[in-house]
Amino acid sequence: MEKLIVEGGVKLEGQVNISGFKNAAVAIIPASILSAGKCYIENIPHIRDVYLFKDIMQELGVNVELDENGTMMIDSSKLDRCCATYDLANKMRASYYLIGAGLGRFKEVEVAYPGGCNIGTRPIDQHIKGFEALGAKVEIEHGVIRCRAEKLVGAKIYLDVVSVGATINIMLAAVLAEGTTIIENAAKEPHVVDVANFLNMMGADVRGAGTDIIKIKGVDKLHGCTYSVIPDQIEAGTYMIAAAATGGDVFINNVIPKHLESITAKLKEMGVEVIEYGDSIRVKASNNLKSVDIKTLPYPGFPTDLQQPMTVLLSTADGTSVVTESIFEGRFKYVDELKRMGANIKVEGRVAVVEGVKRLSGARISVTDLRAGAAFIIAGLIAEGTTEIENIYHIDRGYEKVEEKFRKLGAKIKRIRG
Repeated sequence: MEKLIVEGGVKLEGQVNISGFKNAAVAIIPASILSAGKCYIENIPHIRDVYLFKDIMQELGVNVELDENGTMMIDSSKLDRCCATYDLANKMRASYYLIGAGLGRFKEVEVAYPGGCNIGTRPIDQHIKGFEALGAKVEIEHGVIRCRAEKLVGAKIYLDVVSVGATINIMLAAVLAEGTTIIENAAKEPHVVDVANFLNMMGADVRGAGTDIIKIKGVDKLHGCTYSVIPDQIEAGTYMIAAAATGGDVFINNVIPKHLESITAKLKEMGVEVIEYGDSIRVKASNNLKSVDIKTLPYPGFPTDLQQPMTVLLSTADGTSVVTESIFEGRFKYVDELKRMGANIKVEGRVAVVEGVKRLSGARISVTDLRAGAAFIIAGLIAEGTTEIENIYHIDRGYEKVEEKFRKLGAKIKRIRG
């Protein structure tokens, strides 16, 4: 077991380069099996979830190579079926994208029920609704999801809730279906657009991604391509919040400022100076941070994946803040650990009331999920004394070279064996 040791009290200063978007990469990688040709995917982050997906693909019989520069070559020409075992698929939520991709290409797929972070109920009923609308028969037995179809035929599908996973999965299944599929109430997140652009590079006909209505005209086949993953808006937001929390001055490079508007708006409301450039953002903190209210919402609203880091920032802001989590009901599990560091937070259901305190104190804490891990690093950076962060494999799932990047900004952080 490894853990991070963080010494507090250092202002972050300098520049940090943002990696490729985890949430896009783990959808684009399985999407590549829709083509029997070679795909070269650039700007892939070196993170645990990518390595796990690489293992899953190789177990399926796909030839996968990932170089040190972040280019992944995927050749699924020898793949003749899609069957992902429990041991690998259960370790990550995004393994369910193999269902849409496998169903689209082979009209038959078996994938173990997906795992991932325990942040609340995450049903896949909207995915199943979409597959069945396209003509598939779906069965769930002994923890395995089986989908079969004689053929897939385009349909009009209305999502009862805005779901990124369901939107992407239905797109994957529909690109090789007969006729036209229309997804209404579709998710508009940047990685939905990124997956659609990747599919189109392979020869698909997907239009409207980024709006709430996506139209997919089925094609006969797809081909290989070269594609570059967009920058990770959640990683970028994490470093923006860290800069503000530590009273720092940080340039965050390789970003798309448009994707960060909800974070930028809240930081400015707190009194933080945020300056946008073409593909970078400068965050310059003020001495006194003001309290604000936050409500997580689907894009372009405030992202649920940054709720935990933002709550850490609010924990030492002047006044009272209210944080409402409207996406995942279990996303406040990390608060008990934060309270051990001196934070004054009261949680009732999906609402947390945060009373700003003068300072946090270093403590030994355990990571509850991926984004809580990033929040705890920020908490350690602003706390007095030393913070020991355990269960950091969660952090490695989504943040590339996290301690190295923070050290380049001046943070006192190191990884040690437990």
